[in-house]
Amino acid sequence: MDASHPYMKTNLPLKEKSLLFAPMEGVTDSYYRKTVQDLFKKWDFIATDFLRIPSVGLFPQKQFLHHIGTDIYNTSYMDKTIFQILASERSLLEEHLLLLKQLEINWLDLNLGCPSKTVCKNKGGSYLLSDLKILKKILKTIRSSHKSTFTAKIRVGFEDDSMFEDILKLIEDEGVDAITIHARTRAQLYKGIANWDYVKQAVKISNIPIIGNGDIWTTKDIDNYFDYTQAHSVMIARGALKTPWLADLYYNNEEDTIELRIDHMKKYYSSLYEKMQLIHKDEKIRIKRLKAVSRYIFDPIEQIKPGTKRSFLLCQNYEQMQDVLNSI
Repeated sequence: MDASHPYMKTNLPLKEKSLLFAPMEGVTDSYYRKTVQDLFKKWDFIATDFLRIPSVGLFPQKQFLHHIGTDIYNTSYMDKTIFQILASERSLLEEHLLLLKQLEINWLDLNLGCPSKTVCKNKGGSYLLSDLKILKKILKTIRSSHKSTFTAKIRVGFEDDSMFEDILKLIEDEGVDAITIHARTRAQLYKGIANWDYVKQAVKISNIPIIGNGDIWTTKDIDNYFDYTQAHSVMIARGALKTPWLADLYYNNEEDTIELRIDHMKKYYSSLYEKMQLIHKDEKIRIKRLKAVSRYIFDPIEQIKPGTKRSFLLCQNYEQMQDVLNSI
């Protein structure tokens, strides 16, 4: 790569065409991330679910450590961890950034895409895409405090895409190292198909790396995404929930056969369940959590054995879940 290439001027610790496991609220907590990193080692990075910076009261440092995972902090797991925060104009941002600085967090990501009514009502997440004055203030505050990698994950707009290019320019001008684009507006939520044209457009007009996100489900989708958009890297959310080993398939040039899927699913649920046993003593909580990450993963199996997913979701304990998996 030529030394004058704009990517050389950022702090982004990524080779081009990297694969990132997206932040997902209620999913990518510490034991889930540890499960993925233990089993499926080809993911280049995996993001925490967002931590909402409060507007009243300071989090103790142990709150940040809990969010990261006390058994992850200061280990090799941190080498592939993105720490995502959610902030608003009222957030006590400077004070909490000081705590993060003390923890030497290498990669900080700002959530500008969350479409939640509650989050937007409190003027955080994707709401900030509608108020660039407040957004600029928040970006400036973070950039002035955090000297390591700082990225932002956005949608293409709040109600519409009319400010898309203005948003990109503002984020770049404030010294952000890369932008991840979920190619829908907030108003679209998760409806329809993500429009990859926005990512393609952003790549053409931006001088910092653009990471694409939205409707990437298979290894073929990954190749098509890179070919069409020329994005620096991709971040995968629902596709990663459907196939948590997707990065392994892609880098190893493997086919996602039913046999491979069943084998991986058994290891995946077993590892996640074992890690939760150390945190949640209540069996009901563990079972509920396993069901919560099962929305998409059974889809290919349903094509050959309909009703498997329903049987799994009706299970009352882990032994029953194992029986369902063993019966496929």
